[in-house]
Amino acid sequence: MKKHFTQPMILGVLLVAVLAGIAYFIAKIPTIKDLGISPLIIGIVLGMALTHTPASKIIHKWKEGVIFSAKKILRFAIIFYGFNLTFQLIASVGLAGLSVSVIMLVSTLILGIVLGTKIFGLDRDSSILVAAGSAVCGAAAVLATEGTLKSEPYKAAMAVGTVVLFGTAAMFLYPILMKAGLLGHMTDAQYGIFAGGSIHEVAQVVAAGSGVSAHAEEVAVTVKMIRVMMLAPMLIVIGIWIAKSATTVTGANG
Repeated sequence: MKKHFTQPMILGVLLVAVLAGIAYFIAKIPTIKDLGISPLIIGIVLGMALTHTPASKIIHKWKEGVIFSAKKILRFAIIFYGFNLTFQLIASVGLAGLSVSVIMLVSTLILGIVLGTKIFGLDRDSSILVAAGSAVCGAAAVLATEGTLKSEPYKAAMAVGTVVLFGTAAMFLYPILMKAGLLGHMTDAQYGIFAGGSIHEVAQVVAAGSGVSAHAEEVAVTVKMIRVMMLAPMLIVIGIWIAKSATTVTGANG
């Protein structure tokens, strides 16, 4: 027991818990909430800021607990995240909403990896992280996928920055385009499916949906949660693919 739960680990976990509490409190501030910035994004920014202060030396001593939180506790958080989704919610958006979620995830994941490696010159892990974050649920998906890939931390930071940037842009642009009639003759429900199927963070989806109507928000969040539900299957598929790739490389070298 002592071997696993050392003082640095416990202090590291407590530090993460305190930062999470602060991030959650900041996210509840009306101005921040209206911008659709989730506690997860605020927590990441707080962590990045803290590593550039004199306190970084102390954090380095507690990194065992920080890593434990990122690799182990995060997995339980993802499970709890899925509890928000019910079969009634899935049924409420119908086959159209479910189909859009599945097609969006698969196409984004495949295109993201192919374009990242073949066109933009990114390495495999960076391409997968950006594609996973864009396909499912933003920063949470990036961090979860990082654990599967066991990639370098800077690649996850780059991927998080990318999905947050484009997700935030979509959050502001979608309602403007909808009200200006530049998205065609969409109904509120169709707009909700569109927003929930393409915007990254849940908080961003809420903001983009509520910017049009309450019904658009409800549909958008439901479609978004269906995408979140697919995080676990996506991680399994990526894990199998990585394992097979490693086996192929080992066999070729052998």
